[in-house]
Amino acid sequence: MASALQLWQRFTITRYLVASIIALAFDVALFSSLVAVKIDPTLASAAGYCAGIVVHWMVSANFVFTGKARVGAALHIQRALFAGSALAGLGITVATVEFLGRAGVHPLPSKGAAVAISFFAVYALRKWGVFR
Repeated sequence: MASALQLWQRFTITRYLVASIIALAFDVALFSSLVAVKIDPTLASAAGYCAGIVVHWMVSANFVFTGKARVGAALHIQRALFAGSALAGLGITVATVEFLGRAGVHPLPSKGAAVAISFFAVYALRKWGVFR
């Protein structure tokens, strides 16, 4: 148990992974619901991702990158950078789902591929840009 807590404290990516899983749960739930009611998968992936962005900010700012939050104007800049990194992830997600959909891949595996690709890209942007 102690080693798990040490990993939690030591590795930002461990906390980021947990935050991403929480946000992903919201993302995929909305995505799946929208696809089930025949909303275009590309649009559904964008809506799901946007819901995940809000959840991810709350978790990231409070549990992942602790001690690196800002106040005042710096907080607004940090939020803007976070939103920018989220838009990059959104672009990756939508492009991946669209590309794979055109290639005949079912929407759910397309979304899975998009999640994997955007996870690492957005983590890097946030670790070395937003919360540096």
